Amino acid sequence: MTNGWIGVDLDGTLAHDLPGGRFSPYHVGEPIPEMLTFVKQLVTEGEKVKIFTARMHVYDEEEKTKRTKVIQDWCEKHGLGRLEVTNVKTTQLRALYDDRAFHVVRNTGKIIVP
Repeated sequence: MTNGWIGVDLDGTLAHDLPGGRFSPYHVGEPIPEMLTFVKQLVTEGEKVKIFTARMHVYDEEEKTKRTKVIQDWCEKHGLGRLEVTNVKTTQLRALYDDRAFHVVRNTGKIIVP
């Protein structure tokens, strides 16, 4: 285990989008097996993993609590335990796995094209 934490996006990365492209803050799609296995391995290795999701971009604390419970229940159901849920990047973030991000080489502005 190293210092810091690893962020994993939820929708479209760890879990399939809901059918028809719809969104519900109270439902999470089926797990994506490859990512589920990957995240389980990280957790087993003692890495601090957080679910990093735009679902948490709400200002009402009661709503945040409800959304967090839905996500943590989903994680627990699929063998990940009750991972922390956030939408805030900190200086301790070491890596972020996300279906919408591009890798940029640090301090260069150079985009790595997949």
